[in-house]
Amino acid sequence: MTSTARNPATDHADDSRRVSVLLGLLFGLAGMGSSSAAVALALLADDLEVSAGLAAWVISLYVLMLAVTTALYGRISDLVGVRRPLLAGLVLMSVGALVAALAPTFEVLLVARIVQGAGAAAVPTLGVAVLSARYTGEVRGLAFGRLAGVAAAVSCLGPLIGGLVEAAFGWRAVMALPILGALVVPLLWRALPTGGSGARLDIVGAVVVALTAAGMVLLVQSPSAGLLVAGIGAVLLVVGVPAVRATVRRRPDGFLPVEVIRNGTVVRSAVAASAVPASWFALLIALPAILLGEGWEAWQVGLAMVPSAAVALAVPQVTGPMLTRIGPGRALAVAGLVASGALLVATAGAHWSSAPVLVVAIIGVTFAFGLGQPALSAVVGDAVHEDVRGVALGVSTLLFLIGGSVGSAVVAGLSGPIGMAGAVLVLAVLPLLGLVVLAPTLRSARA
Repeated sequence: MTSTARNPATDHADDSRRVSVLLGLLFGLAGMGSSSAAVALALLADDLEVSAGLAAWVISLYVLMLAVTTALYGRISDLVGVRRPLLAGLVLMSVGALVAALAPTFEVLLVARIVQGAGAAAVPTLGVAVLSARYTGEVRGLAFGRLAGVAAAVSCLGPLIGGLVEAAFGWRAVMALPILGALVVPLLWRALPTGGSGARLDIVGAVVVALTAAGMVLLVQSPSAGLLVAGIGAVLLVVGVPAVRATVRRRPDGFLPVEVIRNGTVVRSAVAASAVPASWFALLIALPAILLGEGWEAWQVGLAMVPSAAVALAVPQVTGPMLTRIGPGRALAVAGLVASGALLVATAGAHWSSAPVLVVAIIGVTFAFGLGQPALSAVVGDAVHEDVRGVALGVSTLLFLIGGSVGSAVVAGLSGPIGMAGAVLVLAVLPLLGLVVLAPTLRSARA
């Protein structure tokens, strides 16, 4: 009687498509928390009797918590594995979505969105950590590409799904959409790593980093939020930066390991990559704003974004082989160039209020996002030891999402004084600056 030995690496490779698609679906539902909610703001404001400007905090607070708590989940996964923090995050996301859908007052709604964003932050970092730990080589590159593609597609469909749900069931049903993420967990459960280092979490370091990151995000969003928010952000940042330095000196292996923050490849790649989501989030806001201003209905705007969702689903067929062929660093540079070119196209589309030109532009930034996100994950995953991979991915994802905040803040803050075309043109410079930051990493890769 003979027995056939099983190769775990082969088994894992065989399920890479299923796992990466499911994680991408979770990532997309987290992104849909903002993209679908955008079309419900008008009805929400009327129903809860608040101004349109105040209603926008429903999205701003969600994005704030999404950005701030990513590094926290990454570090926790290093200590206890992925399964428990991802489950906790999805529970928070679902509870927040349910409370938001039932919120009797605007204040309750804001608290619910904070909880929802804090839970949704588990998905980007831990999803990438699962793929980094489970796969290697070309299989991992394809898995990263599928995750980013599915996530971008679901997020791009957010305005269409949100518009249809709002028309049929009202804005409260739109707030509840992220609960669907709970249905995905049983399908992923066995693929989630449970092992960790077993070390204790540096609570003080986690709080200091979270508050400093909050200050950075608030300062970025201040052009559209006002002087009070700018002041709070500045205070948190001025106090937080030296506090972070002190905590790192006190515990070099604590919440923010020295091995990560002194790794030039991680920091440079994350800063350069942040220009890509800045471009993508900017057009996710600019395109609906322009077309709604031209008299389009919310569901029509959603239909205009369907081509970009289709492109997002096709991008993984390109990104996986590209990461293997030219390397993740160069792929990240290509994503920056595509994003900058797409923003120049969007500038023309915004100037002429041309829907076809804007659709071409958002297809371009969707491709850039689908390439840039897995390229960043691959660069960071290869640059650090597995014991700190979670927090390294968390820090890089934090900077990545802050880039998205920059894009939305520039569109919201500058479109008034200089017009939407001018605001988009300003953003077109950011990916080029990112290439300058990335240059040393590209040179070392060639060497």
